[in-house]
Amino acid sequence: MKRGLNLDKVVLLGRTFEEYVRFFALEPEEWRRRPILDVASGVGSFCAEANAEGWHVTATDPIYELPADAIAARCRADLEHVLDAIGGKRTYRWEFYRDPARLRSFRERAWQQFLADYRVRGTERYVAGRLPTLPFRDGQFDLTLVSYFLFVYEDQFPYEFHRDSLREILRVTTGEARFYPVVTFEAERSSYLDRLKNDPACRDFDFVEVPTDFEFLVGSNSYLRVRPRRA
Repeated sequence: MKRGLNLDKVVLLGRTFEEYVRFFALEPEEWRRRPILDVASGVGSFCAEANAEGWHVTATDPIYELPADAIAARCRADLEHVLDAIGGKRTYRWEFYRDPARLRSFRERAWQQFLADYRVRGTERYVAGRLPTLPFRDGQFDLTLVSYFLFVYEDQFPYEFHRDSLREILRVTTGEARFYPVVTFEAERSSYLDRLKNDPACRDFDFVEVPTDFEFLVGSNSYLRVRPRRA
């Protein structure tokens, strides 16, 4: 029996700029002027907020094939489903969000800021794309971020999907890719991590699990950093 969040699909929840900075230990002065890709970004507001602060962020997700009204129709239903599902779960630590009401405020703010920007910027910043294939050229970005998609949905996407997606992400990235979290919704370290590190198909990459000071899912106080291995 599952003790964590039980989902039968990838839910449409957005995270904010503030959360991304915490998830990935981002240093604004290091990344503000460099090209960044946010993969599987959904209705997150990181792209909108970061660009407003002078960053250069592109977001990609399959939902960007849809008009804003069609995306908006899903946001509240998915949020209500998740908030109902996490009640009483012992797989979460509430030090940052404090309670479900404050968590709701972050999620609502994220999708509202996303939708406002999406309606104006459209394909200028938001590019439809579906892993394990991305519509970008080799080495187009210095940094790629993946939040709450790979690893956390381990039970819905097989190992081969993770491996091929990671390789594709590194194809379009010259600097490094960061993945958060590296635990599943059961609050268990993903079983795919060590397989990837030892997979001959990933021998050209360096993997480091970097500790952070943020934790919501139990054990989610680190991100995975992957860089091309230099000769």
